[in-house]
Amino acid sequence: MNRYHVVAALLIGVLAFNEAHAKRPNVIVILTDDMGYADLGVTGGSQILTPHIDQLVADGVNFTNAYVTASVCCPSRAGLLTGRYQQRFGHEFNNFAIPTEGYTADDMGLSVDERTIGNAFQDAGYVTQCVGKWHMGGGSKYDPSWRGFDEVFAIEAGHRSYWPYPGNANRSNRIQISATELLPEEQVTYLTDDLTDAAVEFIGRHQDDPFFIYLAYNAPHGPLHGKEADKEFYDSISDSKRRTYAAMMKALDEGIGRVRQSLVDRELDQDTLIVFANDNGGATSNGSDNGPYRGMKGSKWEGGIRIPFCMTWPGHLPGGFSFDAPVSTLDILPTTLAAAEATYQGLPLDGVNLLPFIADPTSGPPHDALFWRRGVAAAVRMGDWKLIRVEGNPDLLFNLASDPGEGNDVASDHPEKVTLMKRRLAEWESELAPPKWTEGEKWSRNQVLKHQMHVQTRQQERKYP
Repeated sequence: MNRYHVVAALLIGVLAFNEAHAKRPNVIVILTDDMGYADLGVTGGSQILTPHIDQLVADGVNFTNAYVTASVCCPSRAGLLTGRYQQRFGHEFNNFAIPTEGYTADDMGLSVDERTIGNAFQDAGYVTQCVGKWHMGGGSKYDPSWRGFDEVFAIEAGHRSYWPYPGNANRSNRIQISATELLPEEQVTYLTDDLTDAAVEFIGRHQDDPFFIYLAYNAPHGPLHGKEADKEFYDSISDSKRRTYAAMMKALDEGIGRVRQSLVDRELDQDTLIVFANDNGGATSNGSDNGPYRGMKGSKWEGGIRIPFCMTWPGHLPGGFSFDAPVSTLDILPTTLAAAEATYQGLPLDGVNLLPFIADPTSGPPHDALFWRRGVAAAVRMGDWKLIRVEGNPDLLFNLASDPGEGNDVASDHPEKVTLMKRRLAEWESELAPPKWTEGEKWSRNQVLKHQMHVQTRQQERKYP
Protein backbone atom coordinates (compact mmCIF):
# COMPACT_ATOMS: atom_id res chain seq x y z
CA MET A 1 0.00 0.00 0.00
CA ASN A 2 1.57 3.33 -1.04
CA ARG A 3 1.24 6.56 0.93
CA TYR A 4 -1.67 7.79 -1.21
CA HIS A 5 -3.67 4.67 -0.40
CA VAL A 6 -2.84 5.12 3.28
CA VAL A 7 -4.11 8.70 3.20
CA ALA A 8 -7.28 7.70 1.36
CA ALA A 9 -7.94 4.96 3.91
CA LEU A 10 -7.55 7.44 6.75
CA LEU A 11 -10.00 9.86 5.17
CA ILE A 12 -12.51 7.08 4.62
CA GLY A 13 -12.07 6.53 8.34
CA VAL A 14 -13.01 10.18 8.93
CA LEU A 15 -16.35 9.64 7.22
CA ALA A 16 -16.96 6.39 9.08
CA PHE A 17 -16.08 8.11 12.33
CA ASN A 18 -18.61 10.88 11.72
CA GLU A 19 -21.32 8.36 10.93
CA ALA A 20 -20.59 6.29 14.01
CA HIS A 21 -20.30 9.12 16.55
CA ALA A 22 -23.05 11.51 17.57
CA LYS A 23 -20.44 14.04 18.67
CA ARG A 24 -18.94 15.78 15.68
CA PRO A 25 -15.29 16.81 15.67
CA ASN A 26 -14.33 19.96 17.50
CA VAL A 27 -12.36 22.47 15.44
CA ILE A 28 -9.68 24.90 16.61
CA VAL A 29 -8.14 27.37 14.17
CA ILE A 30 -4.90 28.78 15.60
CA LEU A 31 -3.54 31.88 13.89
CA THR A 32 -0.23 33.52 14.79
CA ASP A 33 0.66 37.11 13.93
CA ASP A 34 3.70 38.41 12.00
CA MET A 35 5.78 35.29 12.66
CA GLY A 36 8.84 34.69 10.49
CA TYR A 37 8.58 31.68 8.18
CA ALA A 38 11.89 30.24 9.40
CA ASP A 39 11.27 30.80 13.11
CA LEU A 40 9.96 27.28 13.70
CA GLY A 41 12.04 24.16 14.01
CA VAL A 42 9.82 22.44 11.45
CA THR A 43 10.58 25.14 8.85
CA GLY A 44 14.32 25.00 9.39
CA GLY A 45 14.88 27.31 12.33
CA SER A 46 17.39 26.37 15.00
CA GLN A 47 17.81 29.51 17.12
CA ILE A 48 14.28 29.58 18.56
CA LEU A 49 12.86 26.41 20.09
CA THR A 50 9.25 25.59 19.16
CA PRO A 51 8.73 21.97 20.24
CA HIS A 52 4.94 22.15 20.61
CA ILE A 53 4.30 23.72 17.21
CA ASP A 54 6.80 21.35 15.62
CA GLN A 55 4.97 18.39 17.13
CA LEU A 56 1.62 19.74 15.99
CA VAL A 57 2.92 19.86 12.42
CA ALA A 58 4.59 16.46 12.71
CA ASP A 59 1.33 14.92 13.89
CA GLY A 60 -0.65 16.22 10.93
CA VAL A 61 -0.64 17.29 7.29
CA ASN A 62 2.07 19.84 6.55
CA PHE A 63 1.21 22.11 3.62
CA THR A 64 4.56 23.10 2.17
CA ASN A 65 3.24 25.60 -0.40
CA ALA A 66 0.70 27.48 1.71
CA TYR A 67 -0.34 31.09 1.29
CA VAL A 68 -2.42 33.82 2.86
CA THR A 69 -4.60 36.13 0.77
CA ALA A 70 -2.71 39.29 1.82
CA SER A 71 0.68 40.10 3.26
CA VAL A 72 -0.79 42.31 5.99
CA CYS A 73 -2.98 41.47 8.96
CA CYS A 74 -6.47 42.83 8.36
CA PRO A 75 -7.25 41.73 4.78
CA SER A 76 -5.49 38.40 5.38
CA ARG A 77 -7.84 37.68 8.26
CA ALA A 78 -10.88 38.77 6.26
CA GLY A 79 -10.02 36.17 3.61
CA LEU A 80 -9.53 33.41 6.18
CA LEU A 81 -12.71 34.22 8.10
CA THR A 82 -14.94 34.26 5.00
CA GLY A 83 -13.25 31.76 2.67
CA ARG A 84 -13.53 34.45 -0.02
CA TYR A 85 -11.02 36.81 -1.55
CA GLN A 86 -11.49 39.89 0.59
CA GLN A 87 -11.26 42.17 -2.46
CA ARG A 88 -14.64 40.80 -3.53
CA PHE A 89 -16.20 42.89 -0.76
CA GLY A 90 -13.90 45.91 -0.78
CA HIS A 91 -11.69 44.78 2.11
CA GLU A 92 -8.41 45.32 0.26
CA PHE A 93 -6.35 47.51 2.58
CA ASN A 94 -4.96 47.06 6.08
CA ASN A 95 -5.36 50.28 8.02
CA PHE A 96 -8.84 51.74 8.40
CA ALA A 97 -7.67 55.15 7.23
CA ILE A 98 -9.37 56.94 4.32
CA PRO A 99 -12.87 56.03 3.09
CA THR A 100 -13.09 55.93 -0.69
CA GLU A 101 -15.72 57.81 -2.68
CA GLY A 102 -19.21 56.66 -1.80
CA TYR A 103 -18.20 55.22 1.58
CA THR A 104 -17.79 56.57 5.11
CA ALA A 105 -15.84 55.57 8.21
CA ASP A 106 -18.83 53.44 9.16
CA ASP A 107 -18.12 51.20 6.15
CA MET A 108 -14.56 50.40 7.22
CA GLY A 109 -14.82 46.84 8.48
CA LEU A 110 -15.77 43.29 7.51
CA SER A 111 -18.85 43.66 5.33
CA VAL A 112 -22.07 42.68 7.06
CA ASP A 113 -23.07 40.89 3.85
CA GLU A 114 -20.32 38.34 4.45
CA ARG A 115 -20.73 35.29 6.67
CA THR A 116 -17.80 34.16 8.78
CA ILE A 117 -16.49 30.75 9.69
CA GLY A 118 -18.06 31.39 13.10
CA ASN A 119 -21.48 31.88 11.49
CA ALA A 120 -21.01 28.64 9.57
CA PHE A 121 -20.24 26.61 12.68
CA GLN A 122 -23.10 28.24 14.57
CA ASP A 123 -25.40 27.14 11.74
CA ALA A 124 -24.06 23.62 12.24
CA GLY A 125 -24.97 23.64 15.93
CA TYR A 126 -21.50 24.31 17.33
CA VAL A 127 -20.76 26.57 20.27
CA THR A 128 -18.20 29.10 19.03
CA GLN A 129 -15.51 31.27 20.58
CA CYS A 130 -13.31 34.09 19.25
CA VAL A 131 -10.09 34.57 21.20
CA GLY A 132 -7.44 37.22 20.52
CA LYS A 133 -6.97 39.66 17.67
CA TRP A 134 -10.13 40.51 15.74
CA HIS A 135 -9.10 43.57 13.66
CA MET A 136 -12.27 43.53 11.56
CA GLY A 137 -13.53 47.05 12.28
CA GLY A 138 -14.96 49.07 15.14
CA GLY A 139 -18.55 49.50 16.26
CA SER A 140 -21.26 47.03 17.11
CA LYS A 141 -21.96 45.76 13.59
CA TYR A 142 -18.37 44.56 13.23
CA ASP A 143 -18.21 43.12 16.75
CA PRO A 144 -17.27 39.39 16.83
CA SER A 145 -20.20 38.79 19.19
CA TRP A 146 -22.48 39.60 16.24
CA ARG A 147 -20.36 37.90 13.58
CA GLY A 148 -20.69 34.26 14.53
CA PHE A 149 -19.17 33.90 17.97
CA ASP A 150 -21.13 32.90 21.07
CA GLU A 151 -18.27 33.79 23.39
CA VAL A 152 -15.45 36.28 22.96
CA PHE A 153 -12.17 37.16 24.61
CA ALA A 154 -11.13 39.47 21.83
CA ILE A 155 -9.28 42.66 20.94
CA GLU A 156 -10.88 44.96 18.38
CA ALA A 157 -7.62 46.63 17.33
CA GLY A 158 -4.68 45.20 15.45
CA HIS A 159 -2.43 45.17 18.52
CA ARG A 160 -2.21 46.10 22.18
CA SER A 161 0.23 45.92 25.09
CA TYR A 162 1.00 42.44 26.33
CA TRP A 163 1.00 43.88 29.84
CA PRO A 164 -1.89 45.67 31.57
CA TYR A 165 -2.25 49.33 30.65
CA PRO A 166 -1.38 51.50 33.68
CA GLY A 167 -3.99 54.18 32.90
CA ASN A 168 -6.93 54.64 30.62
CA ALA A 169 -6.65 52.59 27.43
CA ASN A 170 -8.55 52.98 24.20
CA ARG A 171 -11.59 50.75 24.07
CA SER A 172 -10.30 49.15 20.87
CA ASN A 173 -7.18 47.98 22.72
CA ARG A 174 -9.10 46.50 25.65
CA ILE A 175 -10.09 42.85 25.88
CA GLN A 176 -13.77 42.32 25.17
CA ILE A 177 -15.45 39.51 27.11
CA SER A 178 -19.02 40.02 25.87
CA ALA A 179 -20.93 42.26 23.49
CA THR A 180 -21.03 44.96 26.18
CA GLU A 181 -18.32 44.10 28.74
CA LEU A 182 -14.56 44.62 28.84
CA LEU A 183 -12.07 42.71 30.97
CA PRO A 184 -10.85 44.86 33.87
CA GLU A 185 -7.34 45.87 32.88
CA GLU A 186 -5.91 44.80 36.24
CA GLN A 187 -6.88 41.21 35.35
CA VAL A 188 -4.51 41.18 32.38
CA THR A 189 -1.35 39.22 33.21
CA TYR A 190 0.62 38.54 30.02
CA LEU A 191 -1.51 38.68 26.88
CA THR A 192 -0.35 35.43 25.26
CA ASP A 193 -0.97 33.54 28.50
CA ASP A 194 -4.36 35.17 28.96
CA LEU A 195 -5.48 34.17 25.46
CA THR A 196 -4.36 30.59 26.12
CA ASP A 197 -6.22 30.57 29.44
CA ALA A 198 -9.41 31.75 27.74
CA ALA A 199 -9.28 28.97 25.15
CA VAL A 200 -8.44 26.26 27.70
CA GLU A 201 -11.23 27.41 30.00
CA PHE A 202 -13.71 27.36 27.11
CA ILE A 203 -12.66 23.80 26.22
CA GLY A 204 -13.26 22.76 29.82
CA ARG A 205 -16.75 24.24 29.93
CA HIS A 206 -17.78 22.85 26.54
CA GLN A 207 -16.03 19.49 26.50
CA ASP A 208 -19.38 17.75 26.03
CA ASP A 209 -20.47 20.01 23.15
CA PRO A 210 -19.13 20.27 19.62
CA PHE A 211 -17.11 23.49 19.71
CA PHE A 212 -15.27 25.80 17.34
CA ILE A 213 -12.49 28.14 18.52
CA TYR A 214 -10.83 30.86 16.48
CA LEU A 215 -7.66 31.38 18.53
CA ALA A 216 -5.93 34.38 16.97
CA TYR A 217 -2.82 35.03 19.03
CA ASN A 218 -1.31 38.54 18.82
CA ALA A 219 2.17 37.11 19.21
CA PRO A 220 4.71 37.81 17.93
CA HIS A 221 3.24 41.06 16.54
CA GLY A 222 4.55 44.19 18.22
CA PRO A 223 4.87 45.77 20.65
CA LEU A 224 7.90 43.67 21.55
CA HIS A 225 6.99 42.57 25.06
CA GLY A 226 8.50 39.38 26.43
CA LYS A 227 8.50 37.89 29.91
CA GLU A 228 11.80 38.43 31.70
CA ALA A 229 12.30 34.71 32.38
CA ASP A 230 11.80 33.96 28.69
CA LYS A 231 14.24 36.68 27.65
CA GLU A 232 16.78 35.24 30.09
CA PHE A 233 16.24 31.82 28.50
CA TYR A 234 17.47 33.35 25.23
CA ASP A 235 20.28 35.43 26.69
CA SER A 236 22.63 33.88 24.11
CA ILE A 237 20.93 35.98 21.41
CA SER A 238 22.91 39.21 21.30
CA ASP A 239 20.42 41.32 19.34
CA SER A 240 17.93 42.65 21.89
CA LYS A 241 15.03 42.84 19.43
CA ARG A 242 15.58 39.28 18.28
CA ARG A 243 15.94 38.12 21.91
CA THR A 244 12.60 39.64 22.91
CA TYR A 245 10.98 38.20 19.79
CA ALA A 246 12.32 34.76 20.75
CA ALA A 247 10.86 35.18 24.23
CA MET A 248 7.47 36.00 22.72
CA MET A 249 7.73 32.90 20.53
CA LYS A 250 8.50 30.80 23.61
CA ALA A 251 5.29 31.92 25.35
CA LEU A 252 3.34 31.35 22.13
CA ASP A 253 4.70 27.83 21.65
CA GLU A 254 4.03 26.92 25.28
CA GLY A 255 0.48 28.28 24.96
CA ILE A 256 -0.23 26.08 21.95
CA GLY A 257 1.19 23.16 23.90
CA ARG A 258 -1.19 23.90 26.76
CA VAL A 259 -4.18 23.98 24.42
CA ARG A 260 -3.25 20.57 23.02
CA GLN A 261 -2.63 19.16 26.49
CA SER A 262 -6.06 20.35 27.62
CA LEU A 263 -7.55 18.23 24.83
CA VAL A 264 -5.50 15.20 25.85
CA ASP A 265 -6.49 15.63 29.50
CA ARG A 266 -10.17 15.57 28.53
CA GLU A 267 -9.71 12.76 25.97
CA LEU A 268 -10.72 15.14 23.20
CA ASP A 269 -7.55 15.03 21.12
CA GLN A 270 -8.89 12.31 18.79
CA ASP A 271 -12.10 14.34 18.40
CA THR A 272 -10.51 17.69 17.56
CA LEU A 273 -9.21 19.03 14.25
CA ILE A 274 -6.56 21.72 14.79
CA VAL A 275 -5.57 24.10 12.01
CA PHE A 276 -2.38 26.12 12.45
CA ALA A 277 -1.40 29.08 10.27
CA ASN A 278 0.33 32.46 10.32
CA ASP A 279 -1.36 35.62 9.03
CA ASN A 280 1.50 36.86 6.82
CA GLY A 281 5.28 36.83 6.64
CA GLY A 282 7.58 38.13 9.34
CA ALA A 283 7.33 41.87 9.93
CA THR A 284 10.04 44.38 9.09
CA SER A 285 10.04 45.61 12.71
CA ASN A 286 9.91 42.60 15.03
CA GLY A 287 13.20 40.70 14.59
CA SER A 288 11.63 37.81 12.67
CA ASP A 289 13.33 35.66 10.04
CA ASN A 290 11.75 34.53 6.76
CA GLY A 291 14.71 32.28 5.99
CA PRO A 292 15.16 31.49 2.29
CA TYR A 293 12.25 33.60 1.12
CA ARG A 294 12.66 37.06 -0.26
CA GLY A 295 10.61 39.90 1.21
CA MET A 296 8.71 40.45 4.42
CA LYS A 297 5.27 41.47 5.65
CA GLY A 298 3.62 43.86 3.20
CA SER A 299 5.17 42.45 0.03
CA LYS A 300 4.10 40.08 -2.73
CA TRP A 301 7.45 38.27 -2.45
CA GLU A 302 7.23 34.78 -0.97
CA GLY A 303 8.42 36.13 2.37
CA GLY A 304 5.29 38.25 2.59
CA ILE A 305 2.62 35.73 1.66
CA ARG A 306 3.99 32.22 2.20
CA ILE A 307 3.26 30.71 5.60
CA PRO A 308 3.60 27.61 7.78
CA PHE A 309 0.26 25.79 7.65
CA CYS A 310 -0.91 22.42 8.95
CA MET A 311 -4.04 20.45 9.82
CA THR A 312 -3.84 17.92 12.63
CA TRP A 313 -6.48 15.41 13.62
CA PRO A 314 -4.93 12.31 15.22
CA GLY A 315 -6.31 9.06 13.85
CA HIS A 316 -8.30 10.79 11.11
CA LEU A 317 -5.76 12.76 9.07
CA PRO A 318 -2.33 11.31 8.31
CA GLY A 319 0.52 12.32 10.58
CA GLY A 320 3.89 13.21 9.11
CA PHE A 321 2.39 13.81 5.68
CA SER A 322 3.55 16.63 3.39
CA PHE A 323 1.15 18.11 0.86
CA ASP A 324 3.11 20.05 -1.74
CA ALA A 325 0.54 21.65 -4.06
CA PRO A 326 -0.28 25.34 -3.46
CA VAL A 327 -3.08 25.94 -0.96
CA SER A 328 -4.54 28.98 0.74
CA THR A 329 -6.03 30.03 4.05
CA LEU A 330 -9.18 30.47 1.95
CA ASP A 331 -9.41 26.68 2.19
CA ILE A 332 -9.74 26.58 5.99
CA LEU A 333 -13.47 27.33 6.06
CA PRO A 334 -14.64 24.75 3.48
CA THR A 335 -12.22 22.06 4.71
CA THR A 336 -13.16 22.30 8.38
CA LEU A 337 -16.86 22.40 7.55
CA ALA A 338 -16.45 19.30 5.40
CA ALA A 339 -14.71 17.51 8.26
CA ALA A 340 -17.69 18.41 10.45
CA GLU A 341 -20.09 17.34 7.68
CA ALA A 342 -21.69 20.77 7.86
CA THR A 343 -23.33 22.68 5.04
CA TYR A 344 -22.18 26.17 4.14
CA GLN A 345 -24.90 28.78 3.67
CA GLY A 346 -23.44 31.90 2.13
CA LEU A 347 -21.95 33.57 -0.92
CA PRO A 348 -19.77 31.49 -3.31
CA LEU A 349 -16.44 30.50 -1.78
CA ASP A 350 -12.99 30.87 -3.31
CA GLY A 351 -11.55 28.29 -0.93
CA VAL A 352 -11.90 24.57 -1.57
CA ASN A 353 -12.31 21.48 0.59
CA LEU A 354 -8.81 20.02 0.80
CA LEU A 355 -9.81 16.60 2.14
CA PRO A 356 -10.24 14.91 -1.28
CA PHE A 357 -6.90 16.34 -2.43
CA ILE A 358 -5.15 15.05 0.68
CA ALA A 359 -6.72 11.66 0.03
CA ASP A 360 -5.36 11.63 -3.52
CA PRO A 361 -2.57 14.15 -4.17
CA THR A 362 -2.23 12.78 -7.70
CA SER A 363 -5.69 14.08 -8.62
CA GLY A 364 -4.33 17.54 -9.40
CA PRO A 365 -3.84 20.80 -7.50
CA PRO A 366 -6.68 22.31 -5.46
CA HIS A 367 -6.22 25.66 -7.25
CA ASP A 368 -5.19 26.37 -10.83
CA ALA A 369 -4.27 29.92 -9.76
CA LEU A 370 -3.95 32.02 -6.61
CA PHE A 371 -4.21 35.81 -6.64
CA TRP A 372 -3.13 38.79 -4.54
CA ARG A 373 -3.71 42.53 -4.76
CA ARG A 374 -3.34 45.50 -2.43
CA GLY A 375 -3.53 48.77 -4.25
CA VAL A 376 -0.69 49.24 -6.73
CA ALA A 377 0.81 45.77 -6.20
CA ALA A 378 -0.65 42.48 -7.40
CA ALA A 379 0.54 38.92 -8.03
CA VAL A 380 -0.63 35.59 -9.38
CA ARG A 381 0.73 32.08 -8.98
CA MET A 382 -0.07 29.39 -11.56
CA GLY A 383 1.67 26.07 -11.03
CA ASP A 384 5.35 26.78 -10.45
CA TRP A 385 5.12 30.24 -12.05
CA LYS A 386 4.59 33.50 -10.21
CA LEU A 387 4.06 36.96 -11.67
CA ILE A 388 4.39 40.19 -9.69
CA ARG A 389 2.82 43.30 -11.24
CA VAL A 390 3.44 46.69 -9.60
CA GLU A 391 2.48 50.06 -11.03
CA GLY A 392 5.61 51.89 -12.19
CA ASN A 393 7.80 48.77 -12.07
CA PRO A 394 8.60 46.18 -14.76
CA ASP A 395 6.56 42.98 -14.62
CA LEU A 396 8.47 40.24 -12.78
CA LEU A 397 8.24 36.51 -13.48
CA PHE A 398 9.74 33.68 -11.44
CA ASN A 399 9.78 29.90 -11.56
CA LEU A 400 9.41 28.95 -7.91
CA ALA A 401 10.42 25.33 -8.50
CA SER A 402 13.91 26.34 -9.57
CA ASP A 403 14.07 29.75 -7.88
CA PRO A 404 12.09 29.79 -4.60
CA GLY A 405 14.08 32.81 -3.43
CA GLU A 406 12.86 34.85 -6.44
CA GLY A 407 16.32 36.03 -7.37
CA ASN A 408 16.11 35.51 -11.13
CA ASP A 409 13.47 37.46 -13.06
CA VAL A 410 12.75 35.53 -16.27
CA ALA A 411 9.99 37.74 -17.68
CA SER A 412 12.03 38.61 -20.78
CA ASP A 413 12.63 34.92 -21.49
CA HIS A 414 8.93 33.96 -21.30
CA PRO A 415 6.82 36.81 -22.73
CA GLU A 416 3.99 34.43 -23.53
CA LYS A 417 3.81 33.33 -19.90
CA VAL A 418 3.74 36.97 -18.76
CA THR A 419 0.88 37.70 -21.15
CA LEU A 420 -1.12 34.68 -20.03
CA MET A 421 -0.69 35.38 -16.33
CA LYS A 422 -1.48 39.07 -16.65
CA ARG A 423 -4.65 38.13 -18.50
CA ARG A 424 -5.69 35.72 -15.74
CA LEU A 425 -4.95 38.39 -13.14
CA ALA A 426 -7.04 40.94 -15.06
CA GLU A 427 -9.92 38.47 -15.35
CA TRP A 428 -9.87 37.96 -11.59
CA GLU A 429 -9.70 41.71 -10.97
CA SER A 430 -12.77 42.24 -13.15
CA GLU A 431 -14.78 40.30 -10.56
CA LEU A 432 -13.73 42.45 -7.58
CA ALA A 433 -15.49 45.27 -5.77
CA PRO A 434 -13.86 48.70 -5.43
CA PRO A 435 -11.98 49.15 -2.15
CA LYS A 436 -14.05 50.78 0.59
CA TRP A 437 -10.99 52.52 2.08
CA THR A 438 -7.34 53.21 1.33
CA GLU A 439 -4.23 53.83 3.42
CA GLY A 440 -2.46 56.80 1.84
CA GLU A 441 0.51 57.65 -0.32
CA LYS A 442 3.21 56.32 2.04
CA TRP A 443 1.97 52.75 1.72
CA SER A 444 1.60 52.92 -2.04
CA ARG A 445 5.12 54.27 -2.37
CA ASN A 446 6.51 51.50 -0.19
CA GLN A 447 4.76 48.89 -2.37
CA VAL A 448 6.57 50.25 -5.42
CA LEU A 449 9.96 50.47 -3.72
CA LYS A 450 9.96 47.07 -2.01
CA HIS A 451 9.22 45.23 -5.26
CA GLN A 452 12.25 46.51 -7.14
CA MET A 453 14.80 43.82 -7.95
CA HIS A 454 17.71 45.71 -6.39
CA VAL A 455 16.06 45.64 -2.93
CA GLN A 456 17.50 42.30 -1.86
CA THR A 457 18.98 42.27 1.64
CA ARG A 458 16.97 42.05 4.84
CA GLN A 459 18.41 45.41 5.85
CA GLN A 460 17.05 46.96 2.66
CA GLU A 461 13.70 45.17 2.98
CA ARG A 462 13.18 46.48 6.49
CA LYS A 463 13.33 50.07 5.18
CA TYR A 464 9.92 49.67 3.53
CA PRO A 465 7.18 48.49 5.94
